[in-house]
Amino acid sequence: MTQPITQSSARPAARTPDAPLAQEGLRRRPRVGESLIQALLLLCGVLSILTTLGIVYELGSESLLFFTRQQWVETNKTLTADLAAGSEMLTVTRAGGEVHPGETLRLGSEALTVTAVTGSTLTVVRGAQGTTPLAHGAGADLYKARRVTLREFVGKVEWNPQIGKFGIWSLVSATLMTSLIALVVALPLGLAVAIYLSEYAGARARQVLKPLLEVLAGVPTVVYGYFALTMMTPLLRAIFGQNTVEIYNTASAGLVIGILIIPLVSSMSEDALSAVPRSLREAAYALGATRLETAIKVVVPAALSGVAAAFILAASRAIGETMIVAIAAGAGPNFTINPFRAAETMTGHIVRISGGDLSYDSLDYNSLFAIGLVLFGMTLSLNILSQRIVRRFREVYE
Repeated sequence: MTQPITQSSARPAARTPDAPLAQEGLRRRPRVGESLIQALLLLCGVLSILTTLGIVYELGSESLLFFTRQQWVETNKTLTADLAAGSEMLTVTRAGGEVHPGETLRLGSEALTVTAVTGSTLTVVRGAQGTTPLAHGAGADLYKARRVTLREFVGKVEWNPQIGKFGIWSLVSATLMTSLIALVVALPLGLAVAIYLSEYAGARARQVLKPLLEVLAGVPTVVYGYFALTMMTPLLRAIFGQNTVEIYNTASAGLVIGILIIPLVSSMSEDALSAVPRSLREAAYALGATRLETAIKVVVPAALSGVAAAFILAASRAIGETMIVAIAAGAGPNFTINPFRAAETMTGHIVRISGGDLSYDSLDYNSLFAIGLVLFGMTLSLNILSQRIVRRFREVYE
């Protein structure tokens, strides 16, 4: 007869003295190599963060000087008669820039505040800003105090620091126009290439086509610039007419920038599409969907977060492009919405001005940092937007 199992027989075996030794063997052992690698990775991360903070600090400090520091700009006016130390009336040449009451002028080391303007005669208050009234001879040059206001910076459309014009929109409009043209070219073509590589191409075709596409990203941008000037511009002029399309124009620059960022769009989009589980495709095929319907209505929506991030990063790349727009778009600020006319982007203007005879710590010099800060803000906003889109529309599959 079978004996029932008693409570004492169902108890677990008593812990042996060797059990603590086994638990000690499972403890993490120190690994010097892994610790060094972890410290190196941490150091790289800290250096990247410090570099970014340094860039932001430099842009911010120089841009603050652009808006706060008093600059002396030429008026192209000179004294036509000697000015005594106690005289408050001075006559100047009629040529040159306009002078208005309330403005501050400089003669030599002395500052003067203008109270009235009558033709070529100026009534001034001598010894402004703590300077000492001095005698000045005929022919002395007049300089005008200049401070750039944020309202003028974002509310005007003409940019020419040499004559006191600081409207950023002439540069921003050209930047946005070339970027928009580039996105119109790159987004549909890049997504189409990604769909083909992910859904249609075989393994061998993918191994050949992906490296060929990525070669486009390795071509120097200066080569793209001359391609836009010598190939794309003549093609546009042959299609739309030479009187319509100028030699330097934003359309050719935008089209070539679109060609440049196609590999970025296609590579990132293809990675996002390939990450979609095979089970979704098989379920669509089981319901009678074609391969194209599956790709457009199932795979692309499932990979929407990755595709959208690719689009936004491509937009950031287009906005920050320099050499193509510097060579093919134009060499002068121009507020226009006509893509066939010459216009200068923010990056193109920075390249042109910084490469010339630009004096250090001048108004023109500080203006480059203000433009760079605007450009940094635009790209940073796009990157933040891409991260939010990824978090909002990201699909997680088991």
